[in-house]
Amino acid sequence: MIFETHAHYDDECFDHDRGELLAQLPSHGIKKVINVASTIPSIEKCAELARSYDHVYGAVGVHPSELEGMSEAVIEQMRTLAAWEKIVAIGEIGLDYYWEKEPAIRQKQRDWFIRQMELSREVGLPVIIHSRDAAEDTFSLMKDIHAETIPGVIHCYSYSPELAKEYVKMGYYIGVGGVVTFKNAKKLVQTVEETPIERILLETDSPYLTPEPHRGHRNDSRELVYVVEKIAQIKGMTSEEVEEVTWKNAHDLFFSGEKMKQN
Repeated sequence: MIFETHAHYDDECFDHDRGELLAQLPSHGIKKVINVASTIPSIEKCAELARSYDHVYGAVGVHPSELEGMSEAVIEQMRTLAAWEKIVAIGEIGLDYYWEKEPAIRQKQRDWFIRQMELSREVGLPVIIHSRDAAEDTFSLMKDIHAETIPGVIHCYSYSPELAKEYVKMGYYIGVGGVVTFKNAKKLVQTVEETPIERILLETDSPYLTPEPHRGHRNDSRELVYVVEKIAQIKGMTSEEVEEVTWKNAHDLFFSGEKMKQN
C-alpha cells in the first residue's frame, strides 16, 4: 500500500479526468492521498476533494509564491477547516526565492511563513514546508521559531544531505518524489542513502515532477511505483518494505494527533 503525501489534484490540468483518476487510485495500490493547497482558492478546493473521496485528505496553506491577497481572514478560513478530521496538515508553506529577488517580497514570504507555522502550532497540525533557493533562510527561520516543536516534512527536498540530517535532528521528515529517478539527481540519491528510511515520505507533487520513465508527461500518484523502486534500490530493500515503512511514517506524522484517531 502506498501513501501519497503530496499531490495537487485541484490543478486545472486534471479538470477533464479528475473524478475518474481519483476513484481508481485505490485499485492501483494508492490507498491514501493528501491533496495539498497552494493558492488561496485551492484551500476550499482541497477541502471539497477530501469531502468527496474517502481516501483523500487535505492540507490547507498558501505557497510563498501565491501570497497576493493573503490576510488574517484567510488564516481564519484555514483555522476553521483545520478543525475537521480530514484536514491533516498546514501546507504547503515556506519560502521560494527562485523567482522573487526583491527584499520586500522575500520579507513578506518570511512573515507569512512564520504566521502559518504559528497557526499549525495553534491547531495542532503538522506542516508541509516548501523551500526553493532559500536553504539558509528557511533553516534559520525554523530554528528561531523552535520548529522542532512543530512536526512536519520538508517537501520535495532539494538541498544537501548534510542539511537533511539537521532537519531529521529537528524531527522532520524528508519528502522524496520523482526527482530521485532523474539522471542528474546525485545529491538527492545521496540524501536518500544517508537518511533513515523511517524519516522518508513518498510524494509526487502531481501534476509536476513526473519520474522516469515518463518524465515530461503529467504526473499522478500511480507513478509512485517508480519512486518506490528507486528508493528500494538505493536502500537495499524490497519495494514492499519501502511501502510498508513509508506508510507507517505518513501515519505517524499526519494521523498521530487526537483528532485523527478515528482515521
